[in-house]
Amino acid sequence: MRTMADVARRAGVSVATVSHVLNATRPVRPATRDAVLRAIEELGYIHNSLARSLVTSRTRSVGLAVSAISNPYFTEILQGVEAEALATGYGLLIADPHDDPAHELSVVRMLHERRVDGVIIAPSAEPSALVDYLGRAAVPAVFLDRLVDESDQPAYDQVCAEGAAPVRELVEHLASLGHRRIAMVAGLAGLSTTTERIEGYRKGLRAAGLPYDPELLAHGNSASEGARYATERLLSGSGRPTALIAANNAMTIGALQALRDAGLRIPEDIALVSFDDFEWADLFSPSLTAVRQPSREVGRVALRMLLDRLDAPERAARTVRLPCAVVHRTSCGCPPGAGAVGAAGVADVPAVSP
Repeated sequence: MRTMADVARRAGVSVATVSHVLNATRPVRPATRDAVLRAIEELGYIHNSLARSLVTSRTRSVGLAVSAISNPYFTEILQGVEAEALATGYGLLIADPHDDPAHELSVVRMLHERRVDGVIIAPSAEPSALVDYLGRAAVPAVFLDRLVDESDQPAYDQVCAEGAAPVRELVEHLASLGHRRIAMVAGLAGLSTTTERIEGYRKGLRAAGLPYDPELLAHGNSASEGARYATERLLSGSGRPTALIAANNAMTIGALQALRDAGLRIPEDIALVSFDDFEWADLFSPSLTAVRQPSREVGRVALRMLLDRLDAPERAARTVRLPCAVVHRTSCGCPPGAGAVGAAGVADVPAVSP
């Protein structure tokens, strides 16, 4: 069986350098790292990470629990977490809580039983049982995208995209185009993302001098089918909206279906904008005005925050909010070629260790 010393001799480096490459415990020059990796491949060396975990009590693995992994937004978050994990020598175990509090608790317990060093979670709308378990079991954790109540004790590290400011910007932009009845299809009640986006909607109305009308707010439960029904209800009211904000990408699809079924043209009959930019949003006809979230960066930051927590368990908990950008296309009524990207959110982001 090949040993680490064999690899070191083949690569012309010390055993300590080989260890640093394998365990990501210290930066190694790219040329040296490549030489070590070539030697590993040529010799067929297999690193015994299990034996190392018995010595260090660390498995160098992280659990990730996010619902709707097929959603492009969460897929990009996953890619961000995975890229950062790979760069730092960590493995990734993935589970889907299906936005169900009981199943959420079950999958996080399962990840913990697999001896992951910590977990990254996009929590459900009712995370109290989860938070209680994490506290009792002393599981290092980071919440991403959806935040838990910061009054909960103990506090947890959290990272998300800014939610209120981008929606306020969308409302003000629609108002500047002459719209006075601006409706919103909001997400699942109880999620922090839903609460913040509704807050941004109401702030935008106030800033534009428009009254808040509860008949123009409907919940699509963060899903396409729910948004379709919610949009149909908004269209059937006494005063039909002239502009509509869909609060995530899945709900944008449902809203589009309802508008198509109603025979409404976008933006001639009704303007449509979305919170969540699609990779294919500019291929729609008309192209979709949308909030672009820094989804991969949310994933990267979450992994870095978790590693910081593992290295310094007593450090103060942090909440990081990353700014979004509003991409102006034509579904809002802007002329073709507008394409402007405006920052929306906060720029003062707490430092996160690399």
